[in-house]
Amino acid sequence: MTLSADLLLHAYSVGVFPMAETSDNPEIFWVDPKRRGILPLDGFHMSRSLRRHIRRTAYQVTVNRDFQAVVTACADREETWINDEIHKRYIELHEMGHAHSLEIWQDGVLSGGIYGVTVGAAFFGESMFSRRTNASKLALAYLVDRLNQTGFTLCDTQFLTTHLASLGGIEISRAAYRRRLFEAVQEQKCFTTAELPTAQELLQRNTQMS
Repeated sequence: MTLSADLLLHAYSVGVFPMAETSDNPEIFWVDPKRRGILPLDGFHMSRSLRRHIRRTAYQVTVNRDFQAVVTACADREETWINDEIHKRYIELHEMGHAHSLEIWQDGVLSGGIYGVTVGAAFFGESMFSRRTNASKLALAYLVDRLNQTGFTLCDTQFLTTHLASLGGIEISRAAYRRRLFEAVQEQKCFTTAELPTAQELLQRNTQMS
């Protein structure tokens, strides 16, 4: 199957997303899970250890500074669903303003990050990676804060993993997901309008939300 950016955006807007069996397999298939993972934007769980890490660790957060490096890092593992075709289409969506990354830098090196696709007020989290302790958790914490600050209403994680569940992720039915998705894609929100918070601001806002 040959993907296009427009086809991808339409697919996300109706609740399906693409995957490949491996990075070397050119075949792409559509996925529409019966049970869908989401991260409620008012329910992100920040553990004491993560709070302590945010206060005490030296790091820098950026948005869209190196989208391609984040996608490449997410695909750089033994098992991945990101093949060359999918990789190229995400780069294209990024250039169109429909895909974004959030990066964590430590000692000048990219240590973690997350990327996803936006349609309306929905953010479709695609993948994240971590090269240092808690780097992906940091990225997710700043992502949730940004989605709240910019008025997004849906954060789709596709599947619910143990890791995501520990951070507040839940699983809902396909029908419930599609109802939330339909409402979200009717709105227009901009991922890039919010300022990045300081560590103190991030912790304070999370405390107010929890």
